[in-house]
Amino acid sequence: MNDSTGPQSASQRGLPLVGEPRPERADARRNRLRVLEAADRLFTEQGVKNVSLDAIAAAAGVGKGTVFRRFGDRAGLAVALLDEREQELQARILTGPPPLGPGAPPVVRVMAFLDAYLDLLDRHVELFMDSENASDGARYRIGSYHLWHRHLSHLIEAARPDLDADYTAHVFLAPLAADLHSALRTQGFDLERTKAGLQAIATNLLGP
Repeated sequence: MNDSTGPQSASQRGLPLVGEPRPERADARRNRLRVLEAADRLFTEQGVKNVSLDAIAAAAGVGKGTVFRRFGDRAGLAVALLDEREQELQARILTGPPPLGPGAPPVVRVMAFLDAYLDLLDRHVELFMDSENASDGARYRIGSYHLWHRHLSHLIEAARPDLDADYTAHVFLAPLAADLHSALRTQGFDLERTKAGLQAIATNLLGP
């Protein structure tokens, strides 16, 4: 069920299928990607709340009006950036090379997903926190959570048919909550330590 407390992002409606056609002119797509890349860099360097649309437009080499017409405001741009990065991860899972993509053993693919998701989360933790905490329980209603859960559930079922795959997938996703990741980083946990902890959980539950 989707969150109905306000306007929904694409991730709240459910990520589009890879390859789904988008009626977008080539020049419009180029501008959109330039804006998203500039926003990605500036948000990472300065924090989302410290970056203006003017700065993003200047970094992207487009007019502020172009950014405003396409994304509305900084919050809309942040949502679009997170959606774009989640769709990229989805594409790598569905059609990319192994071990993240098809072709590797299920346990290896679980490990690869956890690493890839943590890389994405660590880079965009502020965006994830805004998305997951938009309302009570929002994290568990957005389409991307259901997508990652379904992916893990299938792999877990293939690796350990004796486990409750649906529940175990939630267990793997629980430590990937943005507020927990942010708190751990504040406490001095570096990314490699977090990855190692999740890898140990996966190995203990699913086997090497």
